[in-house]
Amino acid sequence: MTATLFREEAYRTECTARVESVTEQGVILDATVCYPQGGGQPGDSGVLRWNGGEARVVDTCHGDDGAIVHVLADGSAMPAAGTEVTAIIDFDRRHRLMRMHTCLHLLSAVLPYPVTGGQVGDGSGRLDFDLPDAPDKAEVEKALNELIEADHPVSSRWIDESELDERPELVKTMSVQPPKGAGRIRLIDIPGVDLQPCGGTHVARTGEIGPVRVRKIEKKGRQNRRVKLELVDPAAR
Repeated sequence: MTATLFREEAYRTECTARVESVTEQGVILDATVCYPQGGGQPGDSGVLRWNGGEARVVDTCHGDDGAIVHVLADGSAMPAAGTEVTAIIDFDRRHRLMRMHTCLHLLSAVLPYPVTGGQVGDGSGRLDFDLPDAPDKAEVEKALNELIEADHPVSSRWIDESELDERPELVKTMSVQPPKGAGRIRLIDIPGVDLQPCGGTHVARTGEIGPVRVRKIEKKGRQNRRVKLELVDPAAR
């Protein structure tokens, strides 16, 4: 099992780790700062460096038995098992993903309806809602930016799985349930605004998101509305 340093240290940009194994998929380390694709958030990219070698990480994903796989660029040199490496993430990209992921949590507070799908993108993102009528685009954008500008703190904490069973209202997604079996569930808490299970990486305060635009609200079924967002500052590229 790979130690998930990104879980409690979202702003950490690098770590030293040991290569546990090399598979057809990529390199498995004993610890990593790289977030693996999941929960609608893409996997991190970056670089692995070791004595005498370097390889570009083009994606990070889940492997077997709790392992995290660092997918390397085609033709890259592979560090041997047991090698000490430094894993470094592309933090500019990660930070944009963090900002958008937190922004989507705010969107789910502005539109308190069941969520049927979602995706975090690099400078953009979307949530799908079980909602028969489209909300007013300008009103959603205004409410969302007000929450951002209020600069609410964002934190994480853990609860027992049994507590989540007793509080099913915390789960906003209709089709995807938080993974169980580890005995505890991680919550992302924006006090007075939003509280829900999430394993992704987030900014420390909502003000860090910066201004956002509601790009489009689309009809995706009889009772499904897709709300697309984008960051509007130079970091969105």
